[in-house]
Amino acid sequence: MSQISIRGLALGAASTCREMSSSPSSAFRKVTHCIFDMDGLLLDTEKIYENIFRTLLKSYNSPYPAATRLKVMGTTEQRSCSILVNDLKLPCTVEEFLVQFRRDQLLQLGHAPLMKGAERLVRHLHQHNIPIALATSSGSDSVEVKTKNHRELFELFGHKVMGSSDPDVKEGKPAPDIFLVAASRFPDPPEPTQCLVFEDAPNGVTAAIAAGMQAVMVPDPNIGEDQRKHATLVLRSLEDFRPEQFGLPAFA
Repeated sequence: MSQISIRGLALGAASTCREMSSSPSSAFRKVTHCIFDMDGLLLDTEKIYENIFRTLLKSYNSPYPAATRLKVMGTTEQRSCSILVNDLKLPCTVEEFLVQFRRDQLLQLGHAPLMKGAERLVRHLHQHNIPIALATSSGSDSVEVKTKNHRELFELFGHKVMGSSDPDVKEGKPAPDIFLVAASRFPDPPEPTQCLVFEDAPNGVTAAIAAGMQAVMVPDPNIGEDQRKHATLVLRSLEDFRPEQFGLPAFA
């Protein structure tokens, strides 16, 4: 899908979605397709990522400020490392830091557990023939490691878009590219307004809204209210999601 067509889709639908973000539940738009982020939403990896970054930064005698942590949440591997190196003025190149990060994440991320409500929701949508896709900022190698203990569940997704290694994702979150690419790859490509995105990070929610999609946010408890307000709906966990609010089949 061309960059021009991706941007065109986003501009055509974004204003409608922004209007919906503060609407009551009765006014949520009915959707036909669902797109899921992975880290911090389906898999409990954020604490592992934070530990990896803190350990690497400690080797450079650098702290890991809360504001910087918020900036890297939901971004591609390349973008995360660029933010850390440049914002914290580390004595290394982005490429050098990226190599160290990828080495450490492949060693530590293989045992990430599922988040509460994740398996129930994914299986429910799949059983009711709701098209679902994964849209993660991680690269293919990282996704392979993180999902190895949950392989059968992740095979339920019709397709996966991995932002750090997908050439069609020109810009990472908070740009809308990854969600528009994910929507375009469904066998019956929907309009952005027909898609519901599940996210945990402010950058991901911004990307979904910019794509013209509704966004259900399950934020980290440390994310402030000002970083949550642009989501269509904010939940404590996926266990609290009510599919029927968006015209999807209700849980039995």
